[in-house]
Amino acid sequence: MLLRFATLPGPGRQPVADIRVGDGLIQAIEPAGSLRRDGDEEVIELDRRLVHPGFWDEHVHMGLWADYRRSVSLSDATSASEAADLMAAAPAVDDVLVGVGYRDGLWPDEKSTALLDALSGDTPWVLWSVDVHACWLNSAAIARFDMDATNSSGVFVELDAFGLAERLRSVPDEIKDSRIDEALAEAHCRGVVGVVDFDFDHNINNWRRRRATGRWNTRIETAVYPDYVDSAIAAGLRSGDDVAAGVTLGFLKVITDGSLNTRTARCCEPYLGIASVEYGQMNYETDVLRGLMEKAKAHGFVPAFHAIGDEANQTVLDLFEEVGIPGRIEHAQLLRSVDLRRFQALGVQASVQPQHAVDDRDVADRYWADRTDRVIPVRDLLDAGADVLFGSDAPVSALDPFAQIASAVTRSDHGRVPWEGDQTVTVAEAMACSARTTLEVGQPADIIALGANPFWMAEAMGHRPEQLAEALRQVPVDLTVVDGRVAHNAV
Repeated sequence: MLLRFATLPGPGRQPVADIRVGDGLIQAIEPAGSLRRDGDEEVIELDRRLVHPGFWDEHVHMGLWADYRRSVSLSDATSASEAADLMAAAPAVDDVLVGVGYRDGLWPDEKSTALLDALSGDTPWVLWSVDVHACWLNSAAIARFDMDATNSSGVFVELDAFGLAERLRSVPDEIKDSRIDEALAEAHCRGVVGVVDFDFDHNINNWRRRRATGRWNTRIETAVYPDYVDSAIAAGLRSGDDVAAGVTLGFLKVITDGSLNTRTARCCEPYLGIASVEYGQMNYETDVLRGLMEKAKAHGFVPAFHAIGDEANQTVLDLFEEVGIPGRIEHAQLLRSVDLRRFQALGVQASVQPQHAVDDRDVADRYWADRTDRVIPVRDLLDAGADVLFGSDAPVSALDPFAQIASAVTRSDHGRVPWEGDQTVTVAEAMACSARTTLEVGQPADIIALGANPFWMAEAMGHRPEQLAEALRQVPVDLTVVDGRVAHNAV
C-alpha cells in the first residue's frame, strides 16, 4: 500500500511525504511524489492530510462498553428520583432493565429500593454508577440475583457490584460478539488501532472464540483477573503470548481500591463534605496484593493494578518497589507529590484517563476540594519522567481518543473554563500518550489520517481553550490502517 502526499505530524511547518507499507510494516518514507506505484499496489491519495501513528485505548471494558451502548442512559439524572423516572420511561426490551452512567455524588436525595419499587413493578431493575463501582437494585433484581435483601438502600459497591456484573452476562455469545464488533468498527472511525481489554470476564476464552469465527479488526491485549489467573498459569501462558490471531495476553489486573464517585477510593486524608470520617476502602488486604504481585513476577505476568486514591497509589508503588517488578497503575487519579518520580524510578507506567478530570471536576470540588491540584496530574507526571498512557475506561467515558486528547490539552469540556489548568499538556504530548508506535521505517503499519490538523488548531485557538476543546473532540478521522490493512476509509 502506498499513502501519497501525507503531512507528517508536528508543530510548525510540517513536511509532506509518501509512505509505503507492506508485510504489516512501514517500508519507506520519502518526500512527497518520489515513490511510484509498484505493480498493482493499492494507492491512497491523502491530499496533505495529517498522518499519525494509530491510537491505542489503554483501558477498555469491551463487553460492558458494547452492552452500555444499548442500555438506558442515566447520565443526565440530577437526583435519585429523576434516575428512577428515566428507568420508568424506558421500554423494557429484556427481562432485566439496565440503566447506566448515573453520577450520584451531587444528588440531593437518597437512593433506596423503595424508590425504585414504586415504579418498577415486578421487572428487575439494575442501575449502574458511571464508575461501575456501585449498582442500585430494586427488590425484584435483589431477589433475581440473590443479593442481600436486608440492604434497604439497594446499593451494592465494589466486590459485590463486580460479582453482580459477572452474573448479569445473560446475552448469548454471538450477540455479545456482534455488539463488540460494532463497537470496534466505530472505534476505527476514531483512529483506534488497538485496545487493552479489562473486561470482568474470562477474556482469554472469549477472544479465542471471537477470532475463531474469522473476525479481524483491532489489535487486542487482554487481561486476566485474580479469579482466572491460575487457569492461565496452568495453560503455560505469560504476558506477551499470542492467545489468538491479533490477540495477546496483556496483564494481571487487580482492582485495589474504589472510585471517587462512589467515595470508595482510598485516600490519605478523609473525604470532605461527609458527616462521618471516610477515607475510602481497599478491596484487598496488603498481604493479598503482595501475593498477587509476587505471583505475577513468578509466572511472567505484567501487573496492572487499579489505584485511584493517593493512599492506594502509595501502597501499590510500595509493592512494586518491594517485589521488584515493573508494571502499570491504572488510573493514578490522585497522587502525592512525593510519588510522582517513583513511576519512572520503578518502571511503572501511569495509565490515565484525562476525560475523567473534566467529568469528575464537580465531585472532586466537593469531596477533594483540598487536593484538586493533584487530580489526574498529567503535566506533573510527564515532567517527572513517567511513561504516561491514555485510555477511556469505557464505558466510564466514550471509547474515543480525541476526548482524552482534548481533555489533556485543555482540561475543559462543554464550554467550561479549564479546571486545574496547570496540568495541561501540548497536542504533541497528548497524541504521543495515545499511541504506541512512531512513523518510522520498520515500525508497525498502524497509521491514521485526519481530516483536520490538531497542531494547527492549537496554534489558532490555544488562547481559547474552551473552543479548542470542542474542536479537538470533533477532529475527523478519514483513514485508519491496522497492520497494513485498511480498517476505515473516508478519504
